[in-house]
Parts: sequence; structure tokens; C-alpha cells
Amino acid sequence: MALTTIEPLQTPVEDPEVFVPPPKVITTPCDPWPRPYYMEDGLRKVHPYHFTYNTYCKERWRGREILDIFATEFRDRPQAYYKDAIECGRVVINGQKVSSIREIVKNGDIISHTLHRHEPPVTAESIGIVHEDNDMIVINKPAGVPVHPAGRYNYNSIVEIMRAERGLGWNPLPCNRLDRLTSGVMFIGKHAKAAEKLTDQIMARTVKKEYVARVIGEFPEGDVICDQPVMQISPKLGLNRARASGKDAKTIFKRLAYYPPTVTANGTEPKLEDSRSEKEKIRDSKMEWKAKEGYSIVRCLPLTGRTHQLRVHLQFLGHPISNDPIYCNQRVFGPSLAAGDALSDNDEDIISRLSKMGKSEVAEAMAYHDEMMEEYNKRKAEKMTGELCAICDTPLYSDPGPHELGIYLHARRYACQDGNWDYETPLPVWALPPPGMDGPADTTTETDPMALVDQSGGVRMDQTKSNGHRTAEEERTKPLWVMPG
Repeated sequence: MALTTIEPLQTPVEDPEVFVPPPKVITTPCDPWPRPYYMEDGLRKVHPYHFTYNTYCKERWRGREILDIFATEFRDRPQAYYKDAIECGRVVINGQKVSSIREIVKNGDIISHTLHRHEPPVTAESIGIVHEDNDMIVINKPAGVPVHPAGRYNYNSIVEIMRAERGLGWNPLPCNRLDRLTSGVMFIGKHAKAAEKLTDQIMARTVKKEYVARVIGEFPEGDVICDQPVMQISPKLGLNRARASGKDAKTIFKRLAYYPPTVTANGTEPKLEDSRSEKEKIRDSKMEWKAKEGYSIVRCLPLTGRTHQLRVHLQFLGHPISNDPIYCNQRVFGPSLAAGDALSDNDEDIISRLSKMGKSEVAEAMAYHDEMMEEYNKRKAEKMTGELCAICDTPLYSDPGPHELGIYLHARRYACQDGNWDYETPLPVWALPPPGMDGPADTTTETDPMALVDQSGGVRMDQTKSNGHRTAEEERTKPLWVMPG
């Protein structure tokens, strides 16, 4: 028998696994402490400082050119600035200068942008403390201050201001969010477990929220329900509109007070010198909101939590917040201020007009009945001064006017549905009766919109009326909004 030599089986040798380090990124050159705050003219200001933004490539950025991403996604600066920043190496990908403004961004890339940062001023008003225990701080947020660092704001944010007051190692954990321009009740967790518990309650809709707003004209009495869906039409500008194809949204409104135009002692309206040109008089005659005299204080109970829901619903009902720079701006929405409009196809025009606000034009609400105050506000509004920063050539803005530091919208009360806790603030100054007029200095039981809501969060079936208001029984089959009368 012949012997056969069998070669031993060769086990393939795998290449050793090689650790691929993450892309190199630039880190912020400095993180100044104490924060570079200073107070001036009733404003909290921040000395300019260098800062680096780092962000991973978002899904919608994949396969796009680097300049195209900056020009379309970031409103803060013009395209010419971003082009120069890329070419000079202030914008890099994975820590490396790119070869061209047409460089394609890929999944996993980290984009870094280093700049000399100029933060806008915010009010110098302190953050009020409504309640504090070992787990939670309930604050009264001032209007005009963003909650988190975002966009042009970093140190001038609720999180950073509270950190500066309590120590560098303290980590505030916001549990609810209010728009920058809105004031009122906010919850700040002292530790993760407390923040998570309250956040879960809010997400489960077991927390009832009440806001108060000051709107143009005489808002109807009684219970007004608006369930017009809300759609975001520009993420870049944060613009939303009432749209039948939007996300479900529902708000209950109840008027607290109405204040007619100021009258003199003999009951007549004061006569102001009319300095308008004939062209301006013709223009004003076409402003539908000009016919809505005086203003109302309205209590608002949102049953859903869409972005800008209250502002959009009040605009849709024909009574927008009277100093809202977006939804009460005739230059953006036209003479009707989009009252009752859920079908028009002019979104692109509105986006274009709104994008100009605060740059070449003044971003002011147009619904001021006091013409002298309107002219003052125009002069005091934040806009480009024409001057440049001596260090980075960034165009400089003037200080914001008082009307730009916030709007007449205040989160007055948050209450646990089970009755375990209930926190509220006094009415803001702008909601109190004007000098010489009588009116409520606090909320009343008769005007409480929460009385309409049962323990499940639905509209109570026993709150039915027959005087022209929408009732809970009727609301399932009626149109998307109802006004009395």
C-alpha cells in the first residue's frame, strides 16, 4: 500500500483588528470662567470671545457641498462670510482644511467652525425662583432669554446664567422648554432622576399648562376652542402656520379682560397729531387689524404642545399677540395678518419677507396703535449698524429695543393632573390694568380654562352652552375653529 502524505490544513490567518480613531476635531480655544458678562442699560451683555462649533454630518447633509450646507442651513451670516471662512481654514472637516468650497460632506464627518463670537444682549432681569427643594428648582423665566445655548446665544441662556450663579460644576437640567421670547414657569432639575421623572409626566400629558397672552382687539367672551393643525414651513426661520395638513393641535382660550383704547377724563379719545403722509394714510386704511381697537388679556390652555401653537392659533383666530414680531407682522403676512388662513399657497413669499427682518429692515410687530411708540420702537430695534468688529470684521448689531426682548406671552401656571403639585406666578406687568382703568389684577375662577378639562385631559362633557360657543359635544363634528357670534 502506498503511503500518501497529507498536508496539514492551513487555517487562514485573519488580519488583526485595527482601531480606527475618531476624526480629529478642533476644540474651543477657551471656556472663560467667570463668564464674560457685564450689565449695561438694563441689558446683560457678553464680551466677544473665540469659540469652535463641532457637529457631526447630519443625514440631510450627506453628499452635499460644504458651502451649500452653510449657506442654506445657517442664517447667522451671509454666504460670502462662509465662503471666506472655508477658504481660510476657519471651517474644516475632520480637523483638516478642505481643498475647495465644493468639498463633499460624507457620513461620519465632523465639521468644525471657529469664529469670534458676538452674542446678542438679553434682559438684565434676574431669574425668579418660584419654588426650590432638593430635587427641583421652579423658576420664573424672563422673556427674551433662550433656555439652552443655540444659534447666536451661548452664555446668554438660562442654563449658563444659572450655572454662572451657582458654580461651574453645577449642571442645570431643564425639564420643559419655553420659546426665547416667552416668559414664565420652568422646571430645572438638580439631578438626572428628578429631571427624568418630571419630563416623563410632561411627555405623558399629565401636566396641565396655562398661559396668559395680550392680543389685539376685543377677544370674544366665553370658551373659544381652536383645533386648527399646525405645520412648520421653515425650520431655518422657526416659522409655523395653520395648515389642514399639519400636526393635530388644540387650544382652549378664555378672555380675562378687555381694555378699550385710552380715553380722557370726559370719555373721549385723545387726539394725537397726525403726521402721516397721504401715502401712509392710504396704506393704513388697508390694514384690517387697525380696525381692532384696544387689547385683550387672554388665558390659554394648550391641550397639545406644537411649536408656536398659541401664537399660530391666536393669529388664526384674528387676535394675534400684539407685539409678536413674526405672527403680528403685516410686512410678513399682509393686511389680514393671516386671520382664518389655512389654505393659501404663499409660504415661499412669507419666508422670503421674514428672512429680511432684523437685517436691512426692522423686525417689529406692526400692530401698535400708538404711532409715536411705533416710531420710537423702529429707532430702537436691533438691526445692523454698518460697523464691523475690529478683530473679525463681523457686522455689528445695535442693542435690541425693549419690545424685542420678549412678547406678551407668559407661562403662568403648571399643575400636576393628580393634584400633587401646582406652581404659578403673578400676572406679568403687561397683563395688569393700565393706569386709570379697572380690571383684574389676578386670574379669576370664572375665567379658568382648566375648568373645561377633565382628569383624562379631554374637554368636559358637562361644560355645554347654547349661546353660540362650541361645546365639547359639538366639537367632534364642527369645523376646525369657532368664534362666537
